[in-house]
Amino acid sequence: MRQAANTRGPSLATVGMSKSFGALKALNDVSINIPAGSFHALLGENGAGKSTLVKCIMGYYQADDGELMIDNRQEIIGNPRAAHAFGLGMVYQHFTSVPAMTVAENFVLARDHVPGVIDWARERKLLEEFLSRMPLRVPLNVKVSAISAGERQKCEILKQLYLRRRFLILDEPTSVLTPGEADEVLGMLRGMVSSDDLTILMITHKFREVMAFADDVTILRRGKLAGQGAVKDLTPDAMARAMIGAEELTVQPPRTGDYGAPRLNIEKLNALDDGGRPAVRDVSLSIRGGEIVGVAGVSGNGQRQLIEVLAGQREAESGAIYLEGKRYHATREQMRHSHLSVLPEEPLQNACVARMSVADNLAFREFDRPPFATGGWWLNRAKFRDDAVRKIALYKIKTRSDDTAMGDLSGGNVQRTVLARELGRQVDILVAANPCFGLDFAAVAQIHAEIMAARNRGAAVLLVSEDLDELLELADRLVVMFHGELVYETRASEANLTEIGRHMAGH
Repeated sequence: MRQAANTRGPSLATVGMSKSFGALKALNDVSINIPAGSFHALLGENGAGKSTLVKCIMGYYQADDGELMIDNRQEIIGNPRAAHAFGLGMVYQHFTSVPAMTVAENFVLARDHVPGVIDWARERKLLEEFLSRMPLRVPLNVKVSAISAGERQKCEILKQLYLRRRFLILDEPTSVLTPGEADEVLGMLRGMVSSDDLTILMITHKFREVMAFADDVTILRRGKLAGQGAVKDLTPDAMARAMIGAEELTVQPPRTGDYGAPRLNIEKLNALDDGGRPAVRDVSLSIRGGEIVGVAGVSGNGQRQLIEVLAGQREAESGAIYLEGKRYHATREQMRHSHLSVLPEEPLQNACVARMSVADNLAFREFDRPPFATGGWWLNRAKFRDDAVRKIALYKIKTRSDDTAMGDLSGGNVQRTVLARELGRQVDILVAANPCFGLDFAAVAQIHAEIMAARNRGAAVLLVSEDLDELLELADRLVVMFHGELVYETRASEANLTEIGRHMAGH
């Protein structure tokens, strides 16, 4: 096997690459050209074929048809180790380092060939020499579990460079970073690309990063090539249109109305995580009717536990929650009476029963009340179906029928179903947690429009999101959560990204 040179970033191209899984054509005749020393962005909605393409490049999958060219020579990559031999490496969306090991141990043990006896003094000296040549620094002798999310992502990237990978595939590399960290990491990589040290293929959904750092872009839709070109010749709108094709996006209503009285009050709330450690610390927050309060923060800073307390999925250790002045204990009857709706993170796990039908899942809130039930127990299945058919049409849920199992729907359509159930009735208080994570443009546009419409009707909205752009678009007021505490607050119209990022990082 020919080994790629390790002193420069190689070029890479796919020619007519196709891959099927049974009857599903996941990749259909895709050709992509990434010149040596360039920064290339790969865009596409969920199911567009992005992951299949990069897994074929990295040797996790074998393409059914097509060719892979590295430095203008056809190559066959049968597994990830073969890809590594050509200098190809991948930085995944989720961290791969072992938390209980130090940074140095993770670097050394990630090599394809590790000696039986490791001279750690020598290895640390070599690692220090390596880091001295890098524009980023990380603490070598600290356990990965003890460093921030931003430092972990830097470790993932530096680990690939230490392993002499010169063609990097980055899968949503900034999803866990603050804005400042994202710009720092991508700026460092951009500099290495400009020096011909690296070639980069970045999977992302953030147009701001594409416009700021990428040279060229390739857009996939339903397994096929939907567009290509130099970033300087394209606009975010043109790229979005290529991604969604002819599908019409739901238009978000303008922000209207005045703030009303407080509907949701949280007072000195404390909660523990699954390991019994403090996760929510003395959180106090008031949200008025007609107001969206966005909670920003890097994942793992107590946001999930806060939402679970509000949704009745976790007991609070202390503190109190009030809905329109009345003490809230997260019972189903209280939620119904106070018109509280919840759009949880990972709805298939947290808000649905996968094996039950779409119609049954849509009826969860009201199944034991008229017109769905008589006497609280005699269920009217015909009313279930009538209500489901209406909501399926209204919320554009793509399903074979109302009897289809929830687990058979795509992520976007699961979220649309939950949206139909939670917003298809009077809503005075809405709690939403990363409601658009991993969803396609059409689903995101619809969910954003529905959240804004609920706000305009007078609902108090608590929106927790790791997507700062989403918060800036929707929120009236922003708070930052760090280590379980609310550490910063600002009006969204006056938000300063640098200041928000600083507090997200705990500075």
